[in-house]
Amino acid sequence: MIEQDKQGTTAAEAAAALPKAYEPQAVEAKWYRFWEEGGYFKPRPNLSRKPFVISMPPPNVTGVLHLGHVVTATTEDIMVRYHRMQGDETLWIPGSDHAGIATQTVVERTLAKEGTDRHQLGREAFVERIWQWVHEYKDRIQNQHRRIGASCDWSRERFTLDEGLSKAVREVFVRLYDEGLLYRGERIINWCPFCMSALSDLEVNHIDTPGKLTYVRYPLKPLPGQSEGETEYISVATTRPETILGDTGVAVNPHDPRYANIIGRHAILPMVGREIPIIGDEAVDASFGTGAVKVTPFHDPVDFEIGQRHQLPQIQVIGFDAKMTDQAGPYAGQDRYEARKNLIADLEKLGLIIKSEDYVVPLGICDRSNTPIEPLISKQWFVKMTPLATPALAAVKYGQLKIVPERFNKTYTEWLENIHDWCISRQLWWGHRIPVWYCDTCGSMTVSREDATACSHCGSEQIHQDEDVLDTWFSSALWPFSTLGWPEVTPDVLRYYPNSVMETGYDIIFFWVSRMVMTGIHFLGTVPFSTVYLHGLVRDAKGEKMSKSKNNVVDPLIIMDKYGTDALRFTLTTSSTPGNDSKLVEERIIGNRNFANKIWNASRFVLMTTAEFDGGVPAIDELTPQTLADRWLLHRFELLTKSVTRLIEEFQFGEAGRQINEFFWSDYCDWYVEIAKVQMQGDEAAQRSTVGILRAVLDQSMRLLHPFMPFVTEEVWQHLYRTSVPDPEQWPASALIIASWPQYNEAFIDEEAEQQFSLVQQVITRIRDARNQMNVEPSRRISAIMVVGEGLTMFEAQTPLIEFLARTEKPQLHTTLEQKPEQAMSLLAESVEVYLPLAGLLDIGKELERLDKEILQSAQELERLQSKLSNENFVARAKPDVVEKEREKLAAQEERSSKLKARHDELAQIK
Repeated sequence: MIEQDKQGTTAAEAAAALPKAYEPQAVEAKWYRFWEEGGYFKPRPNLSRKPFVISMPPPNVTGVLHLGHVVTATTEDIMVRYHRMQGDETLWIPGSDHAGIATQTVVERTLAKEGTDRHQLGREAFVERIWQWVHEYKDRIQNQHRRIGASCDWSRERFTLDEGLSKAVREVFVRLYDEGLLYRGERIINWCPFCMSALSDLEVNHIDTPGKLTYVRYPLKPLPGQSEGETEYISVATTRPETILGDTGVAVNPHDPRYANIIGRHAILPMVGREIPIIGDEAVDASFGTGAVKVTPFHDPVDFEIGQRHQLPQIQVIGFDAKMTDQAGPYAGQDRYEARKNLIADLEKLGLIIKSEDYVVPLGICDRSNTPIEPLISKQWFVKMTPLATPALAAVKYGQLKIVPERFNKTYTEWLENIHDWCISRQLWWGHRIPVWYCDTCGSMTVSREDATACSHCGSEQIHQDEDVLDTWFSSALWPFSTLGWPEVTPDVLRYYPNSVMETGYDIIFFWVSRMVMTGIHFLGTVPFSTVYLHGLVRDAKGEKMSKSKNNVVDPLIIMDKYGTDALRFTLTTSSTPGNDSKLVEERIIGNRNFANKIWNASRFVLMTTAEFDGGVPAIDELTPQTLADRWLLHRFELLTKSVTRLIEEFQFGEAGRQINEFFWSDYCDWYVEIAKVQMQGDEAAQRSTVGILRAVLDQSMRLLHPFMPFVTEEVWQHLYRTSVPDPEQWPASALIIASWPQYNEAFIDEEAEQQFSLVQQVITRIRDARNQMNVEPSRRISAIMVVGEGLTMFEAQTPLIEFLARTEKPQLHTTLEQKPEQAMSLLAESVEVYLPLAGLLDIGKELERLDKEILQSAQELERLQSKLSNENFVARAKPDVVEKEREKLAAQEERSSKLKARHDELAQIK
């Protein structure tokens, strides 16, 4: 019966040697190294099934990973581990992004501390300096992903500046140019005066900022024959008075009756004296301000479009350095905000300021420098987006692309329906340099996949390359296929494109996801992935967004060191639902650390209790349940398997994790493991059946839980097979990471067992609650009289469980009972009546006296709290959190008083 390994150590001895406590730090690095070195992360060919492929959203090489990265990695790892266990050929491609402006900014800050800058270094030396930074932080990010447990194929790791990916970038640039979808022109862009570069929309944060809405009068040009004393005005409202100097028009809505008679006239621009036309345009919101708006085509995106429609001049009064230009007249050279202050003062002197009111301005801020951006017209490279957006819209409309949760279809659709041409050039030195060469001889452009050595038009060798680099998002838009070797027709492209899922945060659905969809369809003819899964943001315990300024940023590495990686992963997963933000509450992390300990302790008990029994770990389908508890547990496990599998397929990872937790903690540990202690006292057949179920359900539970908590489950699973089946050749798989996923077996579905055992559970729970209520010592057994009706036979078989779990004497079972026992507490579990005689266990008289004292004390405390909260001075002057705490105390005391009175009434009736 006792198995022995090749070194002469018995399974029982091996089980007894298990550590008493679960130590994540001793386990996590060991198993990750085992998985990686064993090649478990590489795809295992299976041509009978469609491969499952994910390309990791590449984190920027600008520092350490944050909680958002942990959510991404955990969610993707759950999917990857699940599909790997399903037998799918699974590929998870890791990588990182060169993050043009972000990386250049942090390195420039480092140089500034050293007393130098990129211009002193020169472009080549500066780029080399950035590469040094990248090598350091790319390795750091990779190792942090290992800490998280990301089971990606590191042999396929990609970087957006890799040679192969750079080749893909040039290929796309040249093709788009040849197709007429990429052009160089002057359009309005987001400009950062600090970074001195154009920015993408994603690199601009719009922050609601207190500001002013200033109402200014513009004199109208007199009509022919109109006397000078009859000056008319048109009033406009603006949040940026300094741009008045660049106005080239005033616009009103053509359907606004207030201004119907002045469209076509001219206004005189204050401080400048320039005549500007009054035009009608549908873009004007008649309800904003006065209904008339100033038009500054050079400094506002909407005004730029209005100016294009009405052929208005474009006058630049704010320079790329955020200072006023010569076109600003007397304000030239002033900072834009200084000019604002001075201009308002001058307009007030002229009596042209009507009023100024508080107004919240959605101020555009550079994501990297925190500098207010300036909308400016600049000559840049643009991609025409409408031709690319149309098929991307159709992909969602006709079901080729599924977005989870579905409500983000609207966000995706609205973005693409209102899309503008994309500015892709950046005035940086770090990134993919634009593959365009300008001829100094004939002035023509050469657009080339390879570095040009001569002008393609006149043959002159006097050429120079465009100084700018491409927007980071240009290269990341190609991520699902550039990482597979495209534009070469590689085996990876043929096998793994399109990907299966793109998982990312909902905040970049239009910036990144839509661009991947557009380029994938355009260059490979199909959507780059069939599903987009969007997770929410992780907020602090109060629900506030984490930021350094609030000092509420949580370092995931510290959390993992303190509580273990599995605890953090499981907390982030089970605290969220698709597309919704979640709060990171430390108590939940502690609870899931305790869950890992519960898994370990239960597993250690099972391994030690069953170690002397041979037979290994049986396949769950081979089990033959002997008892009601056996039937119930297998029934519950099969329901769990079916539900969890469905939930994972539906991307409901949080609910799947919660259900596994509930089953293992409650059904398996709190009930069946305790029941097993009784059943192991039976004959050998009962013992073997119990051992088989304990082992098999532990095995299968670890499989279900593995995608969520990979480290503790692998550790338990390895010990389970090592102690039960010492010979590894007899194991079903060499590691849990590739063990087969549990399959639903309808043969174990047993509704009768569910109903009957649920009734037994209720009886035990009611008795336990009554014991606690009466403060009966845990070791003391009490009498129990039960009226079970037609369930007599079933309850007779379950009396050993009731005795053990509820700490009773052997229950007295009756089908009916003519007279209720005196001085007994009555309980009801569905149709079953339970009576607990109190004689000898409780002095009811003394207990009533004690309760009277507690009720009096509670009433006095209630009176004190009510008096305090009815004091208007206290409520008005105390801090809100102090008042709220007093209210919470009052509510708790009211609940306590109610329970004491209920207990008193119940005992009084018994007496």
